[in-house]
Amino acid sequence: MRIAILGAGAWGTALAINLCTQHQITLWTKDPDHFTELTTQRINQSFLPDFNLPESIHLSMTIETAIEAVDLVLIVVPVAGLRETLRAIVATGNTVPIIWGCKGFESKVAKLPHQIVEEEYANIAPFGALSGPSFAQEVAQGLPTALTLASRDAVFSEEMAKKLHSARLRIYSSNDLIGVETGGAVKNVITIAVGISDGMGFGYNARAALITRGLKEITRLGIKLGGRMETFMGLSGVGDLILTCTGDLSRNRQIGMMLAEGRSLTESLQQLGHVAEGVYTALEAQRLGKALQIEMPITQAVCKILYEDLPAREAVQGLLSREPKIEYY
Repeated sequence: MRIAILGAGAWGTALAINLCTQHQITLWTKDPDHFTELTTQRINQSFLPDFNLPESIHLSMTIETAIEAVDLVLIVVPVAGLRETLRAIVATGNTVPIIWGCKGFESKVAKLPHQIVEEEYANIAPFGALSGPSFAQEVAQGLPTALTLASRDAVFSEEMAKKLHSARLRIYSSNDLIGVETGGAVKNVITIAVGISDGMGFGYNARAALITRGLKEITRLGIKLGGRMETFMGLSGVGDLILTCTGDLSRNRQIGMMLAEGRSLTESLQQLGHVAEGVYTALEAQRLGKALQIEMPITQAVCKILYEDLPAREAVQGLLSREPKIEYY
């Protein structure tokens, strides 16, 4: 297939490197300096510096050129840039199918990516979300990875999953778009809490408790939004949660560990140098939880740490000392 990947961050670059062995890839960045870096060095020094860009990957700085005559567009920009990117695609008059790889909620309105797509791209072409446990570095290395491609159009998700599937990048199809997106979004919030706990030396038992109870929060919210239980037991639910909470490559885990050291949120984000979606997702997840009357104590604690200056140790200890309840409540 001819595929345009819009967004040359770590994830977009990793997908380009991985997929270019089987597909014709164009990688787009809108930043002129970044474009110059990629074209002259053939290395994404800003986001994925340990990998050379194969010569077969074409580079573009304009969306119109990038998506010309392609079979599929992969949008791999942060959620904050999804709506703008969709509008730029629509402005070209192209009616190409799209898949997005961003995770989170739109700020201040708590909309999942598919809701943004439905507002900007409905009735134009098939679309779906790609999610699951995946670190960019490992995908670029070609290490075994399994993902879920979800779409309300089951035929589209099944066909695209087969075309993108390979021995080292296994793609499973799903028609539970809401469940897949909710799992991918809220797990980043839980990961911040786990990073704080680990950074404070609370141990593996506390980590396991936070992961398990965090999965319960994700499931409560996801089912209330319309997702299905089995999705949260799969790759884009528990799979993504476990990876992000335990892998040191996780940006959200790194943020949690820096907060545990007593650093401010601003200082932590500056040192990270990349987007940590959980920081922005936390407020929107909390907003949805309150609106839907869902108990989300871990999410609320993370919000208090991030935005109300609650000491991290006090917040985590408060979570671990909550009164016992029936487990499956």
